[in-house]
Amino acid sequence: MKIALRVNGVLHEVDVEPRKLLVHVLRELGYKSVRVGCDTATCGACTVLMDGRPVKSCNVLAVQADGAEIYTADYSDEVMEKLRDAFKRHHAAQCGFCTSGMLTTAYYLVRRGVKSEEEVVEGLSGVLCRCTGYQNIVNAVKEVAGL
Repeated sequence: MKIALRVNGVLHEVDVEPRKLLVHVLRELGYKSVRVGCDTATCGACTVLMDGRPVKSCNVLAVQADGAEIYTADYSDEVMEKLRDAFKRHHAAQCGFCTSGMLTTAYYLVRRGVKSEEEVVEGLSGVLCRCTGYQNIVNAVKEVAGL
C-alpha cells in the first residue's frame, strides 16, 4: 500500500504493508532518533508528533499516518535548539535512550504554552526515564518554557 507522509518538512512516499508500524517506517527512512524501546507503547522512546500531537509510533500503523505531518527529535527550529541546549545545561540526558521521546514531548509542551511545573511533569509522564529521576528534564523544559 502506498502512503505519503511529511516528516520534519520532507515529503516521503513509501510502499508499506498494512500491518507495518510507523516507528519502523520512520527508522527505515533514516530517522534514527525514533527509538524502538518496548514495542508496547509503554516507554515512550518512540514518541513523535503526528499532526501536532504526541503519539507513540510503535502503536500507530504506518497506513494511519498517510497524509500526516510528522515531527521527530531530528527536527530543527529555534524552540528545538533551545530545548537541546537546555537538556545539555541541565544534564537532562544520561544514557540517552529516552532523550528523543523527551525532546519531542517537551517540544509539544513548550509550543502549546505549558503554564506550570505540574503540567510539565504530567506532559512528560508518557516517556519513561530510568537514569535521571526526571527533575533535570523538568528543569530544562521549564527553562525553555519561561517558568
